[in-house]
Amino acid sequence: MSASRSLEGQVAVVTGAARGVGELLARKLSARGAKVALVGLEPEALKEVSERLHTDSDHWHADVTDHEAMARVAEEVKQRFGKVDIVVANAGVAAGGPFADSDPEAWRRVIEVNLIGGAVTARAFLPVLAESRGYFLQIASLAAITPAPMMSAYCASKSGVEAFAHCLRAEVGHKGVKVGVGYLSWTDTDMVRGADQDEVMRELRQRLPWPSNRTYPLGPAVDRIVAGIERRSPHVYAQWWLRGMQGVRGYLPGIIATVGQREMKRFEPRLTSVSRGLVGAGGAADEKERTPGTERH
Repeated sequence: MSASRSLEGQVAVVTGAARGVGELLARKLSARGAKVALVGLEPEALKEVSERLHTDSDHWHADVTDHEAMARVAEEVKQRFGKVDIVVANAGVAAGGPFADSDPEAWRRVIEVNLIGGAVTARAFLPVLAESRGYFLQIASLAAITPAPMMSAYCASKSGVEAFAHCLRAEVGHKGVKVGVGYLSWTDTDMVRGADQDEVMRELRQRLPWPSNRTYPLGPAVDRIVAGIERRSPHVYAQWWLRGMQGVRGYLPGIIATVGQREMKRFEPRLTSVSRGLVGAGGAADEKERTPGTERH
């Protein structure tokens, strides 16, 4: 295990920082002395978060899937703070429901934001992280470790971004840049609460085996992420039991295939009622951003 480093005076970039994990992570990093650059699609919310932080901070309105926008953000963050030590690729969206009936645009957007957005973020900030011998943390999920029916886009995106981060670690380690993957189970955020508004998705999740069938408080999960950042850990687990899942992940696809068939048969008469759009307030903000004629600040 790596030794912890003080975050005092470090410059941290957090994407998806308007709410949930990103917003609380920004606050906790600031409380430990880090200067924070907030990136996201909700400028007014980002401004409010920035104004509440304990240390010097600023915010940028940008879509993490936009190469040019993120390259501009990286340049401006360095100009504003002089360096970048930590980048947390946290921005993400989710959609549920059976793949065959899914909204193609929503399905694609989950992949774009979660996977391509993480890669675009890394591409934009790698030059400045190489200068500081910094740390890139990609937020993944339990969904990267185990498949789940009704979550094909989310699982595909998180499995992909986990693999991307592992590849990147091998590529940039000799430059002094460390790369970590953060794993979270169901955590009390707008995204999870939004998914739970759908009765079928909520019941399916409640039927998962313990401890994967409960929602975990946000605070302790983010505390564990901050501790991982302080150690620049290759793997960061927001819930204690997720580490143990790594040892059994090879068995999970077969188990899920067997159990999933039974559960899908049980719920099939009700599947037509499942929402097919992006879930939660973050999903709504993403859809608003891509709606022609929407006012942007």
